[in-house]
Amino acid sequence: MTDDYSPDDSLPDCAAESIPDVQGSADGRNLAIDRVGIKDLRHPLVVRDNDGNSVPTVAYASMYVNLPHHVKGTHMSRFIALLNEQQKPLDLAGLGQMLTRQAERLDAEYARIELRFPFFIEKSAPVSGESSLMDYDVEWIGEYRNGAVDVLSKIVVPVTSLCPCSKKISDYGAHNQRSHVSVSLRGSDLNKPFGITEAARVVEQEAPCELWATLKRPDEKYVTERAYDNPKFVEDMVRDIAARFLADSRCDYVMVESENFESIHNHSAYALIESGERRLG
Repeated sequence: MTDDYSPDDSLPDCAAESIPDVQGSADGRNLAIDRVGIKDLRHPLVVRDNDGNSVPTVAYASMYVNLPHHVKGTHMSRFIALLNEQQKPLDLAGLGQMLTRQAERLDAEYARIELRFPFFIEKSAPVSGESSLMDYDVEWIGEYRNGAVDVLSKIVVPVTSLCPCSKKISDYGAHNQRSHVSVSLRGSDLNKPFGITEAARVVEQEAPCELWATLKRPDEKYVTERAYDNPKFVEDMVRDIAARFLADSRCDYVMVESENFESIHNHSAYALIESGERRLG
């Protein structure tokens, strides 16, 4: 994946001019390409949350542009150069700026960037106060189209749930599930986003009980009893969580999904609520 572009091009002008630009040559098949670029490049990244905290991580990056019908190919190394140039922590506003640079750098009307990465939040156990890091899967998807930028953020929050029906019909005990709640959000202002940590806390507050990476025995007692005292169906989960996000004026698109991995069935329980125009996917 080489081309004629380098941010620190050290080749003499005569040498650069002597190398043909094959990708930039003409194509006669009259077929435009909707997306072309690089997929699942693993790259170090520092992510900045809206609370000001910056977290180092490793992201899988996919970066695309459109290609007109008359051009043979795109210049792949320019995508990687854009990532290498990102020296400061990246937030959603910075992703919007990167999309604009990508479209300009590759002379495209459309650009798309997908970033998937683990985000780590330090949490203290509920009774012992034992500190540990919880990881959350995050995805940022952004598109640039005809001068306009659109960005969608998604976080997967693991929680524990407990079945109200099981509790109601049993003389003692109730069955638990570990649940993955996925929240996708788009805001009208990239400079005032709903942050990663903030979104995780909303989900955890509405779940029967949140999770911690490290628990002592008093903490385990708390988690067990907290879930038992706060049972919810998968339907309750998505309704309670969606209501919190929809009440916030920063969100103009919300999708909440919950998959509860059943402990007494060989299938999952699932529910989804979507509000607003998604546009990105």
